[in-house]
Formats: sequence, structure tokens, C-alpha cells
Amino acid sequence: MDERLETGIVLTGTEVKSIRAGQAQISDAFVRIDRGRPVMYHAHIAEYSHGNMANHNPYRPRPLLMHEKEIARLAQEVQAGGRTLIPLRMYFKQGLIKVEVGLCRGKKKFDKRQTMKEKDEMREAQRTVRHHL
Repeated sequence: MDERLETGIVLTGTEVKSIRAGQAQISDAFVRIDRGRPVMYHAHIAEYSHGNMANHNPYRPRPLLMHEKEIARLAQEVQAGGRTLIPLRMYFKQGLIKVEVGLCRGKKKFDKRQTMKEKDEMREAQRTVRHHL
């Protein structure tokens, strides 16, 4: 991880209520800069349980709030290649919902191989332990 940024997020009323109820998940989410604006995609905020017909779409793209200079700098770094913007966590700060976004590097091929090797070793160790019990 190269850098972390705190950003605001544009939400509807039912989304805020759902997040307060703990119904948000950003594990598959990513941030892309579209037309000069950062937008978070694939974040799941469940429909509010007491909502009506006007409830929100759980997977809609959600704009993030950043300064213009930050957006320009991040867009340049992402375009240079090898980096991406990932939402790391969503939290409350003085009654507002914030998203911590990280500028990250992708894994190289040898890193992926190492990760796969470690997973295989763990799986084999678990099989051995399960077999002996």
C-alpha cells in the first residue's frame, strides 16, 4: 500500500440508515475515476429493512468526495500503471460516513505464485491434522 486517503461519500437517506445498522460490505469494491470524479463500484449496502418503494439499489455506483488536486494526482498515478484505488474501510467520523481509500500496487506474478504455494501448504496441513484426529 502506497498511500491512504480519507474521503467523503454521497449517500441517500436509506443507505445511511442501513450502514448504521451494520449492513454494508466493501470487500469486493474498487474505485475508478470517471469523468474526473472518483466513484466506488461494487460496494454492497443492503436495502433498508423499514424502507418503502423508494429504497436504494444495493450495488449502485457511489461518488466519493475529494479535492480536485487530489483527484488529478490520483488519476495520474493510476494511469501511469500498476496501481489501483481500493476502499479499505468505511467508518463514522463526527456523524458523517467516511471511506478510507488506499492507493495500492497489484501483485506481480511471483507474488501470486508465493501466495498460492502458501495456501496449498495450509490446506495440506489441515488435511493432515483432520486425518489424524
